[in-house]
Amino acid sequence: MGKQRAQGKTGDARETNGVSLPSNDLMAAIAATRFGLGARPGEIDAARDDPRGFLAAQIRPEGADQPQGGEDSAQRLAEVSDYQMQKRDAKAAQKDMGGDAKSAPVKDLQKDLRDQAGDDFLARARLGATTDAAFRERWALFWANHFTVSATSLAVGAVAGPFEREAIRPHVFGRFEDLLVASSTHPAMLLYLDQAQSVGPNSRAAQYQRKAGKTAGGLNENLAREILELHTVGVDAGYHQADVTEFARAMTGFSIGRPKDPSPHRFLFRDNAHEPGARTVMGRRYAQEGQAQALAVMRALAASPHTAYHLATKLAVHFVSDTPPPALVARLRKAYLDSDGRLDEVARALVAAPEAWDPVAAKFKTPYEFAISTWRSVDAQPSGIDKLAPVLTGLGQKPFSAPSPKGWADEAQVWCAPDALIKRLRFSEGFAAVVADRLDPSLLAQTALGARLTPPVAKAVARAETRREAMALLLMSPEFQRR
Repeated sequence: MGKQRAQGKTGDARETNGVSLPSNDLMAAIAATRFGLGARPGEIDAARDDPRGFLAAQIRPEGADQPQGGEDSAQRLAEVSDYQMQKRDAKAAQKDMGGDAKSAPVKDLQKDLRDQAGDDFLARARLGATTDAAFRERWALFWANHFTVSATSLAVGAVAGPFEREAIRPHVFGRFEDLLVASSTHPAMLLYLDQAQSVGPNSRAAQYQRKAGKTAGGLNENLAREILELHTVGVDAGYHQADVTEFARAMTGFSIGRPKDPSPHRFLFRDNAHEPGARTVMGRRYAQEGQAQALAVMRALAASPHTAYHLATKLAVHFVSDTPPPALVARLRKAYLDSDGRLDEVARALVAAPEAWDPVAAKFKTPYEFAISTWRSVDAQPSGIDKLAPVLTGLGQKPFSAPSPKGWADEAQVWCAPDALIKRLRFSEGFAAVVADRLDPSLLAQTALGARLTPPVAKAVARAETRREAMALLLMSPEFQRR
C-alpha cells in the first residue's frame, strides 16, 4: 500500500502535491499554535472546519492591526528634542553656577519618554494576547524583527513603537519594495543606523564645510550594509565592499527634518548632502539624481532573485523549522517572484504549502512568544509593563532591545539552554499561582493544544496534586514550548 496517509476528520485521505496532510483536528491546532501566537479558548474549534481558510482570511490589503494609542514618530522626536535642549541648558547652568545637570524637569521628561516606549510595547503585547487574527499578528512581528530597530538610545527607543505602526504594519501584505522603502526612510531606522548624518564627501554640504574650515561630515555605510546583508539579497548574494560604499553614497541625503525645517522630525531628503554622480551597485549602473537614485537601487534589490530566496528561507525558518524543507523555500520564492514581491501572495503560498503543516513541532518559542501564548491560553492579557518587561528581560528578550540589526534569533539553540528553561519554569509557577485555582487544568490543556496534546502530557496534568502544579506542567511541556 506504500506510505500511510494522514486521515481527515471524516476519514478521507488528503494529499497536496503528493504530500500527506494531517487531520483537520491537528491542522486546526497547528493553525493556532504554529501560524498564530498560541490558542485562545475556542480558537482551535473555530479553525477546525477549514484550517487553511481560517488563516487565509486573516490576510488583508490594509496590513496588520494597530496596537491602541501612541503618538506618532514626529511628536515623539519633538519631545526628544525638547528633552535634549533642556538637558543642555541644565548642563550649562551647572557649569556656570553648580547644581544638577539632570534637574527635576529634565528627569521627568526622560522618564516620560521611557514610559511612553513601555506603553507602546505593552499595547503591542496586549494586541498579541487578545487578537482573533494571530497569524496576521505573527506575520507583522516577523517583518518588524526583519527590519529591526533597537532602543540603543533614548531617541530610538522613543520611536521604536511608532516605527512598527507607521513603517511596518501598513505594508506587511503589500509589495516588499514599499515595506523596504518605508522602513529605510523612517526616522527610527535613520537614527538607529546613523544614516541621518551621512554626508557625501563631494556633496555641496561637504564642500561648504571645508571652505568654512570645518570638519566635513562623513559617509556612513551602516544602513546600506544592513539593507544588503539583512533586509534584501543576503550575505551570500555575491556583493562586495565596493557595492556597500556605492549604495551608501546613493543614500546620502536621507535624513530627518530639524525643528525649523518644513517637516520637522520627519523624513527629509537633503539634496545638498547627496553625493553627486552615477553609482554602480552589484553590476548595475544608476544614473538617477538625488533621492531617486537610492530608491532605484532599492527597487532593483527588491526585485532580485537573491532577495526572493533570502526572504523565502527566512520565512520558512521562522514558521516551520530551523532547517526548512527546500520544497517550501522554493514555493515561497516562486510566489514572491511570480507576484513581483507581493507579500500577501507569499503569505497565501505559506498557508497553502503542505510542508508548512508538518505535524512535527520543530520551532521553539521565543520568550515573547512563550509569554504571549501563556496569556492567550487563559484568555487574559498582561496588566502592565512593570509586570511584562521584567519577565521578558529575565528570559533574555528585553522589550525593543534586539542585540543587533539582525534582530532576535529564530533558532531553538538560542532560547532552550538549561538556565533559560529554569527561568521559564519559575515564570510558569508564578503565573499558575495567580490564575490556576480558577481553571480546570485538563480543559485548559485541551483548549490550548487541541490535537497536539499527547497522552503523557494529558495524564501528567490530570494526575498533578494541585491545579497550580498541573498548569505549570502544561506550560513547561514540550508541546506548549514548541510550535
